[in-house]
Amino acid sequence: MTKPPRKTPIHLMKTEPNVFGWDQQVANGVEPWSGVRSFQAANYMKAMEKGDQVFFYHSNIGKEIVGIVEVVRNAYQDPTDDTGRWVCVDVKTVKKLPNPVTLAAIKAEPRLEGIPLIRQSRLSVMPISPEHSAVILEMAGKA
Repeated sequence: MTKPPRKTPIHLMKTEPNVFGWDQQVANGVEPWSGVRSFQAANYMKAMEKGDQVFFYHSNIGKEIVGIVEVVRNAYQDPTDDTGRWVCVDVKTVKKLPNPVTLAAIKAEPRLEGIPLIRQSRLSVMPISPEHSAVILEMAGKA
């Protein structure tokens, strides 16, 4: 029996918008999330399941959650890795958030205390609790 997809974002993936941003994700539709070279981030990708929702975060420039993507292929060998150690997942565009949620707003929101985005700011892939996810969606105008 297949599990129904989790419709509340439960992960967050960071990307530099000048390298690969939301507009490119939208244009491509489905994209492998490749190039991750952190064991912790890779383990989080290995735990993702097809149907999981993911916040799409612009790092460095903008520093904001701009949209939601969905995992459409579970973790597999990253084609950009010659060593065979790293994995990636494929994600498809779901929707742009009505209002981006900035890192400054996240840090200022007491209900988001302890969110990995603040605690482990350099981590490129991370889990988001259902409670934190609901607050972020509320802040984005989706609640």
